[in-house]
Amino acid sequence: MTAHRIAATPQTVRWGTFDAAYPPVLTVPSGATVVLECVSGSPEVMPPPGSGFAIPPALAAIHAADIPRAGGHILTGPVAVEGAEPGDMLEVKVEKIELGADWGFCGFRPLAGTLPEDFPERFLTHIPVDRAARTCRMPYGVELKLAPFFGVMGVAPPPAYGTISTVQPREHGGNLDNKEIGEGSTLFLPVWAKGALFSAGDGHGVQGDGEVCINALEICLTGTFTLTLHKKQGAAPLLAYPRAETATHYITMGMNEDLDLAMKQALREMIAFICARSNLSRQQAYQFCSLAVDFHVTQTVNGEKGVHGLLKKGLLF
Repeated sequence: MTAHRIAATPQTVRWGTFDAAYPPVLTVPSGATVVLECVSGSPEVMPPPGSGFAIPPALAAIHAADIPRAGGHILTGPVAVEGAEPGDMLEVKVEKIELGADWGFCGFRPLAGTLPEDFPERFLTHIPVDRAARTCRMPYGVELKLAPFFGVMGVAPPPAYGTISTVQPREHGGNLDNKEIGEGSTLFLPVWAKGALFSAGDGHGVQGDGEVCINALEICLTGTFTLTLHKKQGAAPLLAYPRAETATHYITMGMNEDLDLAMKQALREMIAFICARSNLSRQQAYQFCSLAVDFHVTQTVNGEKGVHGLLKKGLLF
């Protein structure tokens, strides 16, 4: 099947918001493959003239267009999937991720990050990227292997929410900042609005769990996604909260401003997942999580903090 391609232009991006009322820039059938060009960064964090770092033309055009901006992230989309209705589930297979620039940036600012009381200043670094080698080099000499993924992948939130920020991850996905959901992985999202309305952005070249200073290696990426709709059977929704799958693990997630409550949610989601896929009781699943499931802090910088659980494939099913 031929892939549909959406370039990042002032007409195909939104800056900093999700809303179920946004009209789709493209409508595709279930099973279609869509290529989304995604760009990252406001004018304030661009490299200065003479730095040797070129601003991608698509990003420069978006800056010049002065489109409505609400902070947060530049998202490409939304893409509607024919027949999608609330209660359905959208399967998003991340087929391919391509680097879109020879540099990225990482920094922090006052009143943000995990330790704002310790770092009340601004600090920004532009980091060169070797696209062929898929590495970046820090100014102090350390070379890091890239593991690109999209910090933001999500459908429209429930219509009753109206316009919301892209900063906080919620039940529609959004700013998950989950480094496990890279090339070859699959994200499962509950559908909350007609058409599902999938968007992506916030390219990350590499990130540690926690994303503690507030940024990963922020970089322009182009993603190839296959969007498959799963229809609900009866009145009950197919899925209540985002889940994911890699070649090696099943992943559940929890988000809450309280990290303890995020952990509890990720754990409850994992218990429910195990019980739905096996003949284990809830008590046995809870016990098994303590023995064999790894829970990681996804991020601590988006207001709604994140925890994700990792169940290795082959242990139960």
